Amino acid sequence: MKLSVFCGVSVDGFLARPNHTFDFLDTPGQGPHGFDEFWSSVDAVLIGRRTFNVARSFQGPWGYGQKPVFVLTHRRPDFSSLTGAVVEAIAGDPGAIAAQLEARGFRHVYIDGGQTIQQFLAAGLIDRLTVTRVPVLIGDGVPLFGPIPRDIPLRHIATRTYKGGLVQTEYAIDRKQPKPSKKKAAKTSATSGKKK
Repeated sequence: MKLSVFCGVSVDGFLARPNHTFDFLDTPGQGPHGFDEFWSSVDAVLIGRRTFNVARSFQGPWGYGQKPVFVLTHRRPDFSSLTGAVVEAIAGDPGAIAAQLEARGFRHVYIDGGQTIQQFLAAGLIDRLTVTRVPVLIGDGVPLFGPIPRDIPLRHIATRTYKGGLVQTEYAIDRKQPKPSKKKAAKTSATSGKKK
């Protein structure tokens, strides 16, 4: 099973504003930038609770259509207002969730939402990372990346530019990540309390 991230960020690296809105991603003059093709290739979506709450607050039809959406949460949300949506709560660590989805026959899962992306990256479970930088600085918000237990080497696939100043970079990630060495772990521990 393949797990992919396809997201837009501000140039300073934020997925959303502090209130989890992302109006800044829709800049004037944007044309197609590959999301429709990506969307057609996935057969399920895994999102965090906050991302789900933002998505269901939008006016109009449910944005994910009939594609199965799994909401990562330990508390079951109320899905009753989502007419026609295929939504399910799921819980567990990233490895267990990936195993559940694979056992159910899903072959390509779209991972979305800041904390969810960070958790699956840290667990070494993301296969493809596509980041589209929108030409705006917002100064604060929900970051795409967070702390990771080890370096994650990225293999560059392509960088593309689009109308409106979008710059998109696509990377492949080898899931077989080496465990952090004892020497590196000791160094991290020794320097973690130092002020920069």
